[in-house]
Amino acid sequence: MNNSSTKKVDEILVQNGLHPKYIINTHSHLDHCGGNTYFQNNYPGCLVYSSLKEKLFMENQELHASILSTGNPFKGLDKSNKSLSIDFLLEYGTTKINDEKLEVISLKGHSIEQIGIITPEKVCFLGDSLFSDTTIDKYSLPYLYDIEESLNTLNFIKEIDADYFVIGHSDKTYERLEITQLAEKNIENINKYLNDILELLDQPLSKEDVLENLALLNNLDMEFRQYHLNLSAVSSFLSYLYNNGKINSSVQDGKLYFYV
Repeated sequence: MNNSSTKKVDEILVQNGLHPKYIINTHSHLDHCGGNTYFQNNYPGCLVYSSLKEKLFMENQELHASILSTGNPFKGLDKSNKSLSIDFLLEYGTTKINDEKLEVISLKGHSIEQIGIITPEKVCFLGDSLFSDTTIDKYSLPYLYDIEESLNTLNFIKEIDADYFVIGHSDKTYERLEITQLAEKNIENINKYLNDILELLDQPLSKEDVLENLALLNNLDMEFRQYHLNLSAVSSFLSYLYNNGKINSSVQDGKLYFYV
């Protein structure tokens, strides 16, 4: 959660006389963990849990902007220089926190080691492992770190034994059939962009050329930060295609081209 949603959550806690004992971060993006420090400062004893690799990014937030910039971050991309403290690491499988049994599942793809949580009541928290219809309509090019892991995760989600599902950036609680349908829509959207890129690469294009063409084809609206997010996403799509032998590359006159 970010700062604005943090205060809304805190208002609900205060109104109901609740004291949070722990926070589980699905991944290290600031819109999902930026409120940690607030709760740690205002609720003594509140502990934070995450996976190992996400912990590294939470403790070194500048790494996100460095990835987007492929070097020292451009001004405006480094949204926070504050490190977040993580108390405990979670391992996959059944774990116990404060006498509460939880199942930790791997949801890699959107980020390097995103996790999900299934509660004893069969409620599954999925983080940003898939995107709502509204998000896909607004930002159709998905921001993904690893396309292959994302596809594996989306197929895995369709098999999760839970009754209700909660995802990021949506106020809706999904039932099992609905989450299966949404996972399939996310898969179709990823495959659409893979096919778009393959069609574009019937002629040699640079990574920036690919993004330019995708923006025109899909009416992608971008400012400075969104451009870099989308360019990073394009890199993930290209690396997936390249690593799976679907495209080739060459360097000419100091410019890297990809082609079928």
